[in-house]
Amino acid sequence: MNSKKFISIAKEVIKLEVKALQVLMKNINASFGEAVMQIAKCQSKVILCGVGKSGIIASKIAATLSSVGTPSFFLSAGNSSHGDLGSISKKDILILISNSGQTEELKNIIHYANRNKIILIGIVSKKDSILYKASDIKLLIPPTKEAGVIVPTSSTTMQLALGDAIAISVMKYKKFDKLDFKKLHPSGSLGAQLKTVEDIMITGNRIPFINEKLSMKKGLYILSEKQLGILIVRNSKKKTIGIITDGQIRRYNEKNSNLHIKKAYEIMTKNPVSVDKNILAAKALSIMNNKKITSLCVHEKKNKTKTIGVIHVHNILQSNIS
Repeated sequence: MNSKKFISIAKEVIKLEVKALQVLMKNINASFGEAVMQIAKCQSKVILCGVGKSGIIASKIAATLSSVGTPSFFLSAGNSSHGDLGSISKKDILILISNSGQTEELKNIIHYANRNKIILIGIVSKKDSILYKASDIKLLIPPTKEAGVIVPTSSTTMQLALGDAIAISVMKYKKFDKLDFKKLHPSGSLGAQLKTVEDIMITGNRIPFINEKLSMKKGLYILSEKQLGILIVRNSKKKTIGIITDGQIRRYNEKNSNLHIKKAYEIMTKNPVSVDKNILAAKALSIMNNKKITSLCVHEKKNKTKTIGVIHVHNILQSNIS
């Protein structure tokens, strides 16, 4: 076999799996909506279980649900009959995944769920199976041609897609947003992209404040001490009224020789750009790029004149945010 043959096989596999997903999409019905509502309103845990390839899919769906705000975990079918059934409570929802619906290892779990009136959602391909008949909510995987002939491929692709559809539907119902997602994903590249301005802003004594009536001689000292390349100008009521950048200072000095006797309010740019502390740092970077500036004032509760922090482009780039 040569490279062209492998490419041909790959395209055929993908073609068959795409066709399987199209069939699945046509078969989504009211049972799907019922499953989503039950999961969204669950006050306890969602437990997923399957055997073999279906077990791997169940584990992935559990991880996806947990990552979007629905506490879930994978239960090993093999261990369930050796004490792990005790991890299932009556307020839980149980999702069992099986292509045949007759898997021996799942039978004890099915009986336990029915006996204890635990809501059972079955993702299954056979209507005449034990799982289909025992499920409170039946999500039928339509019959399809496996891409690998004897190996679960198209069927597991449909299981996974159905699980993703459930997770995203529940997420949207709960209005789970980027800030919620950030709380559950504080690390890695995803966590970095979901950091808010508050996470990385400069605060407290590090903010280069200057009173509007102080001389720029004092301003240059503050500029050097804080090393941010800006001064935040405030009035006597500690309201932010302007900003002075090192670029402004250089441009002023090119044309004048009296900077040191000037007051801060005489040099400043009025109404500096300020952002809410809760916006994503990536959005703050976009604002800087659009306005061709390197720093932003930070406020909270729509009070733009009360600066609680400063964010510099270097803070954002050092946090691996783009």
